[in-house]
Amino acid sequence: MSKSTVPLILTEIRGRVALLRLNRPEAMNALNTPLMIELMDALEKLDADGAIGAFVLTGDGRAFASGADIKEMAESSSIELLLSGHISPFDRIKLISKPIIAAVSGWCLGGGNELALSCDLIVASETARFGQPEINLGVIPGAGGTQRLARALGKALAMEMVLNNRNLTAEEALRYGLVNRVVPIESYVNVALELASEIAARAPLAVRLGKEAVNRAQETHLADGMAEERQAFYFLFASEDQKEGMRAFSEKRKPNWKGK
Repeated sequence: MSKSTVPLILTEIRGRVALLRLNRPEAMNALNTPLMIELMDALEKLDADGAIGAFVLTGDGRAFASGADIKEMAESSSIELLLSGHISPFDRIKLISKPIIAAVSGWCLGGGNELALSCDLIVASETARFGQPEINLGVIPGAGGTQRLARALGKALAMEMVLNNRNLTAEEALRYGLVNRVVPIESYVNVALELASEIAARAPLAVRLGKEAVNRAQETHLADGMAEERQAFYFLFASEDQKEGMRAFSEKRKPNWKGK
């Protein structure tokens, strides 16, 4: 935890779902190093907990996260940023094995947008606004923004967001495939929790390998991805959950997943 007496991440357990809330409202949840370390520590600890099946990550109604904490890095040199591992917490999130749903309302900018893009699904409120305004500061996204936006939206729109500070409304983000759902601000967290609960009720090993396979599709050639998908498919036939799931289907009952 950070040196502050106030936790930067608020955690609640809702059944098999862990709800993590960014807690820097005075800075519109700007992502500083202590917050990112606290967030990743919490995710890794809960990822190892067999009672948790999925995560919801959110901010507040005004902002999911307004970006990186500019004051923290404004006077840094390139060497200082490199040696401090300033962006390295973002590398830890891709190692989380369970699905993470970002519940986004208000501003989702810069590092905040990159954090949302690092999650597996996004539920947005009608007020959500997505953008990469780093160009206004004389830099570019550094935590995956150029790469994940180009893969999610295509080259043309990613270029406009990165080079000319174009923001996407929630409806535009839905239309272009950046988010899964757009709902009223009163319900965006609850909708994300419901979606997470549905996923957490599925066969844990299949969910884990399904997440890995879809993410690999963003990173590899089709032939390699197909080979990895097939290997994961065969592997699941060694699990108790596969036998239980298919027996339950034949017996017209709900399966009792064991995660093994």
